[in-house]
Amino acid sequence: MPETGTDSIHGHPMAPWLIPALKVVLPHVGTIISAAAPAFTKRGADASVPPPQLVQQQIAELQAAASQNAAHVKELAAQLQRTVAALEQAAELAQARMRRTLVLAAGAAGVSVISAGFALLALLGN
Repeated sequence: MPETGTDSIHGHPMAPWLIPALKVVLPHVGTIISAAAPAFTKRGADASVPPPQLVQQQIAELQAAASQNAAHVKELAAQLQRTVAALEQAAELAQARMRRTLVLAAGAAGVSVISAGFALLALLGN
């Protein structure tokens, strides 16, 4: 059974930033797929539309799709920026915790060395 936070297939630890990033991106997958679905007028779809008007209609549809895509890209960029900022903040917090843990461990090691020295002096003094 793999440890918590590991890839169950390969047994490698998962990147800690992956879960928050997926939580941000996954709600928009449906929007991305629906935007990428073919929504344009096909050549043979409407025989009653003359070719020049068909081309104009297709151009208008492409322009609308490009505008919609630009809006989606801006939204995703803003979300990515917020995610990166949150990840940077979490990394800074983790570094601060790591420094505190290191200082605490060094202090505990120092106290144990001093205690061992006193114990050794007590044994040799008797």
